[in-house]
Amino acid sequence: MLSIRLVELIETHWEEIAARLIREVKRHPHTQTLARRPEAELRTWCREILENLGHLLAARREEEVQRRFRVLGSLRFEEKIPLHEAVLRLQMLKGEILSFVHEQGFAMTVLELYREEELQVLVGGFFDACVYQVVRGYEEALHLAARVA
Repeated sequence: MLSIRLVELIETHWEEIAARLIREVKRHPHTQTLARRPEAELRTWCREILENLGHLLAARREEEVQRRFRVLGSLRFEEKIPLHEAVLRLQMLKGEILSFVHEQGFAMTVLELYREEELQVLVGGFFDACVYQVVRGYEEALHLAARVA
């Protein structure tokens, strides 16, 4: 994986990316429920993903990672966070990661362009898988709640 240097950059600068995401969540009109959550909670969520991004990208199809995000979906249901907000937050984080890397201003050699493109593919695939698992977990919790009620 040629993009490992970029992944390490993201892991090292997780706080800056998290701060950018928190600002975006607070101002976005479709994340009103999440915007009311404590900033520390949003920061912790970002940290768990960003500091471990290399591992998560390498293991995105592993059962542990799938279960982790399925549980996250279930938690969002229990917290009464609308599913569209949970999904949008993942999309926003993906966008902040890619924007951060692009803004670093690396020399646009063929190798750097390839690294950035490889990262985009890896991050895109990872977040697509996350969205799927979050939706599955949310739906499972919804169906369970309906059966109990």
